[in-house]
Amino acid sequence: MHAASVPLPRGRGNRSSPGPGAPRMSDAAARMLDMTPEEQPERAGLEAVQRAYGSWSAAYIDLFDGAGKASQEDRDRITRWARSVTGPVLDAGCGPGHWSAHLHGLGVEVEGVDATPAFVEHARRAHPEVAFRQGDLRRLDLAPASLGGVLAWFSLIHTEPDEVRGALASFAAALRPGGSLLIGFFSGAALAPFEHRVVTAWAWPPDDLAHAVEDAGLEVVDRDEQVQPSGRVFASMRARRR
Repeated sequence: MHAASVPLPRGRGNRSSPGPGAPRMSDAAARMLDMTPEEQPERAGLEAVQRAYGSWSAAYIDLFDGAGKASQEDRDRITRWARSVTGPVLDAGCGPGHWSAHLHGLGVEVEGVDATPAFVEHARRAHPEVAFRQGDLRRLDLAPASLGGVLAWFSLIHTEPDEVRGALASFAAALRPGGSLLIGFFSGAALAPFEHRVVTAWAWPPDDLAHAVEDAGLEVVDRDEQVQPSGRVFASMRARRR
């Protein structure tokens, strides 16, 4: 994707009721989750994604700012990965900076990059201990073999498949030998777009994404899938530079 994203529930009636002590969401955040497909921005490229996430940035931050608002499974997955990485990490598509801050708290040297100006501005204010910059994940100027890890957590979901392959090649070239990529994505039976609550997203068959990762020069180490009550499958894949 060209702007960071955490997966959002699809459609009315798919949200479970919050338990006691659950964070209270703002009216804007609740409104975002209740958008109908007709209200969504049209499918398009970087500018449309920036515009869509910019329009919903306050609600998105309210929902997802802070790793503590993520699922325990996501926190565990990212934490285990981070503890296996040696060297600097790029949080590619960092959104409001919640995972960058989480990685920093684990002692990781991390930089966050995102295409949405409102997210970068918020991340800099909320997490001044971490470096953040604005950038297009398809065209990042990354020094060869400079990184120990790249986190792309649901940050390529709005990117056209051919451009995903280019971004993966860029990530792979920036990783040191033995460096690691952790990517979060929507899993599906076919490579196809679907109506995401912010802007059109893509679901990937895990085997297809694994082939794209391997074509970029990485070796897939493991995969994970979580089936949501809505039926949507959230997935992740870990790979390392050969």
